[in-house]
Parts: sequence; C-alpha cells; structure tokens
Amino acid sequence: MIAIVDYGMGNLGSIANMLKKIGAQSIITSDLETICNANKIILPGVGSFDAAIKRIDELGLRELILEIALKSKKPLLGICLGMQLLMQGSDEGVLPGLGLIKGKVHHFRNYLQSELKIPHMGWNDVKIYNTITFTQGYNEEIRFYFLHSYFVNVEDPQDSLMKCNYGIDFDAAINKNNIYGAQFHPEKSHKYGMQFFRNFVAL
Repeated sequence: MIAIVDYGMGNLGSIANMLKKIGAQSIITSDLETICNANKIILPGVGSFDAAIKRIDELGLRELILEIALKSKKPLLGICLGMQLLMQGSDEGVLPGLGLIKGKVHHFRNYLQSELKIPHMGWNDVKIYNTITFTQGYNEEIRFYFLHSYFVNVEDPQDSLMKCNYGIDFDAAINKNNIYGAQFHPEKSHKYGMQFFRNFVAL
C-alpha cells in the first residue's frame, strides 16, 4: 500500500487516480499510523514552502517522515512542492525544510537572464542525468508537465536524477538512497508519468 500524505496542500486525487491506472493500491491519509504502516510514501505539494512545512510540523509529520526515510528506509517520493520540502530550505521562506537531501530551493526570477515567463508552465524535455533502476523504461524522448516558480539544484551531483532546462538547468528529479523527488507533475504527464509511477511502485 502506498500512502499519499494529506496535509491540505496537494493534488491528491490525480495522483491516486494515476496509481490506480497502473494497478497500484494507494490511500490518501493524514493518519500517522496509516502512513507509518504503508510500504511506500508519496509527499505531494502545491503552494508555498513555509505554509507547507508549518502544516507538516503541526500534524506531527516531520518526525514521522524522517523516521520512515532514514530509519525504516521505505521509498519516499516528493512531488513538486513535496520535492522542494525534501531540501534544507527555500528562498520562498525562512523555515527549515526536511533536510533529507542537501540543497536549497531558488526562485527563477533571480537566475533567468531572458524574458521567459514565470511560472515555468507546460511540457518540457527532460534528460536522465544519473541512470539507475528508477529511470528504466524510457527511450531518448522524455517529456513531463511542469508548473513551478521555484527550482532545486542539489549540492551533490550524484543526487541529481533528471535535468531540465528553462533558461537555466535545474533538477527535474532527484534521488538519494530511498528518497526520490520530482519537480514535474507525473500525475499530469500521461505515458511518461505512468512510467515514472511504475518505476516507483517497482522499488
């Protein structure tokens, strides 16, 4: 069973529907015991960094997520804002992130030299940066759907899984041990997103 963590800031139904399409069982929940007993965890997120972290702390989810990721070693996938929450912090706020992967979240406006619109919205090409089992099943063309104004560049290149370019290169997907993140929305990315979820389910 995959637990989709509900802390009030995520596109939960679409993720559950995509998992159902590929034959995976999931449950949308904020119950600590249910999350603890799940085989895999998905941390979604839409909104602001500080508001999300504050809500996670209020629900007692920070300690549980750290326990699951670092001690139980269960697969954990952060999606969009959920991936950014895995970082140490964000330009968007002042509160500390979960700190599971070294790196920080930055705003595009401080780095783009062109007239590209912010947020970065729509389909974009993605390239595999580090090949692991999780990146299997793709041919040379990989495209995902993005919607974000903030981006991640991890400190350790080994933690970068996929790269995307929107005026600058940024991490489209990340991985460290059993911890994974996707800046794009796999639940909105059709066959590419389905393969991404299949790879997560197969871990």
